[in-house]
Amino acid sequence: MISQAEENYLKAIFKITERDGKAASTNAIAAALNTAAASVTDMLKRLAAKSLVNYEKSKGATLTTEGGQLSKLLIRKHRIWEVFLCEKLGYNWDECHELAEELEHIQSDELINRLDAFLDKPKFDPHGDPIPDADGHFTIRPQLLLSEMTHNEKGVVVGVQEHSAAFLQFLDKQKLNLGARIKVLDVFEFDDSVKILLNEQTELIVSSKVSQNLFLKKSG
Repeated sequence: MISQAEENYLKAIFKITERDGKAASTNAIAAALNTAAASVTDMLKRLAAKSLVNYEKSKGATLTTEGGQLSKLLIRKHRIWEVFLCEKLGYNWDECHELAEELEHIQSDELINRLDAFLDKPKFDPHGDPIPDADGHFTIRPQLLLSEMTHNEKGVVVGVQEHSAAFLQFLDKQKLNLGARIKVLDVFEFDDSVKILLNEQTELIVSSKVSQNLFLKKSG
């Protein structure tokens, strides 16, 4: 049995290493969990003693096979709970994350498997993130950031890289939700903002910060 704090560290390390393609540094983990670097070092030593992470002070931390399996199970629980909260209880996508953070720590594989079946085995959560199956396998789809698209390219919003409530609420106001159709009209060199045609009817200028956090699947 591991603690909730230890579970949170495993999940953070998994996400950082997946995103950056390298070991998670102490500072990156501290930033992700909003804690002090000294506390991170102590926890990494504890997790290494339990054979859940590989840790070297100068190289950062990676997950062992067991640590990776545990982190995928946590992510699976979290994202399935998010689907349940949004689809069945009517929570908005900016409201479900914090509740799922608490629910993911319920120690019952049977519960999450039944919930998964009840929801018809969803492949993606309300933010467009892939949900691992019971064996830890993710569904991979082609996607790219809006900031990577060029003039006249088209796509459909399928996910977000930033999950803060403020960002998701902003997207709601701009109608940049999952499923929104986008055509790139122009990219401004001055500040990398992007002029788009939204849902074939509304012209909108999107900031660089937004375009770097919005995933699209290209369309014809």
